[in-house]
Amino acid sequence: MRHTVKAASIMSVAALALTACGSSDSGGDATSGEGSDVKACLAYDVGGRGDQSFNDSAAKGLDQAAEELGIETDEVEASQGENDAAREDRLNQLVDAGCTNVIGVGYIYAKAIGAAAKANEDVSFAIIDDASDDSKGDNVAQLTFAEHEGSFLVGAAAALKSKSGKVGFIGGVDVPLINKFEAGFKAGAQAVDPKIDIQTKYLAEDGSGFADPAKGKTAAEGMYDKGADVVYHAAGGSGTGVFKAAAANKKMAIGVDSDQAKTADASVRDVIITSMIKNVDVAVFDYIKASTEGEPLSGPTEFALKDDGVAYSTTGGKIDDITKDLDEYKQQIVDGKITVPSK
Repeated sequence: MRHTVKAASIMSVAALALTACGSSDSGGDATSGEGSDVKACLAYDVGGRGDQSFNDSAAKGLDQAAEELGIETDEVEASQGENDAAREDRLNQLVDAGCTNVIGVGYIYAKAIGAAAKANEDVSFAIIDDASDDSKGDNVAQLTFAEHEGSFLVGAAAALKSKSGKVGFIGGVDVPLINKFEAGFKAGAQAVDPKIDIQTKYLAEDGSGFADPAKGKTAAEGMYDKGADVVYHAAGGSGTGVFKAAAANKKMAIGVDSDQAKTADASVRDVIITSMIKNVDVAVFDYIKASTEGEPLSGPTEFALKDDGVAYSTTGGKIDDITKDLDEYKQQIVDGKITVPSK
């Protein structure tokens, strides 16, 4: 078992962030809180804080915990193309910096979380978007979401708002997690219009697909050129390119993870008709809060539509005319009358 250091100076934590990230952009200095021995630390997926999507949702939960629970926090960010050993080393550095709770934001941390948890049995770990054996451990909380259910609703929204009968889905990486978004989106669109034309594109074979706005823009432009008038992305930071393409082509787009009509650049917010909200912030906050109450979470927990783990946004009023239809679909899913495919 590794020895756990229970305190670290702000200077040493800042040095850690620079070492792990190669940058100081992932959130700045550690935040000190009073009233709790918990120090919660986030290890972000590629793109880090500021991606306006997945990582930012996790950051929101961390910030809430710092403000409301009086805890100390820190955060570091993944690098492009790194391996599991590098990710495990980052997690262990966080432990050595005094983190009592370490959260890996994204399935890419699965093997690293599993290994670090075994080496640090007195530390509580959590991982977002993975419930595999790779990350399993008595001191690991596996926090997952019913992305396919939320994606069903925005798929229905896309079909209801489309005038061309053609829509698109852009995924960052072709992996089972993102396949859930695609499966739900297609099912929702086809529930509205069984004959709807659905284009699909994945951006990369690795994590770079979540941090390449240029690729997102090119993929979306190709779909709009082929007649699609609504494109949904599950591509993290690459989604900013999708929004730019929608704006340039005077088409519609659907955001993901966060309410992107609020988080995206002001110049593109008007094209975002809705977002599939994945309440990563709720999962992060609940996990940290449990530890401050002396009852750390472990094992798998899914945040589904029935408990508001996923939802759709209405910011901007673009789908006010169809919310009744979407809420009817939502209720059918919650009641078990509709089973949304995840593959």
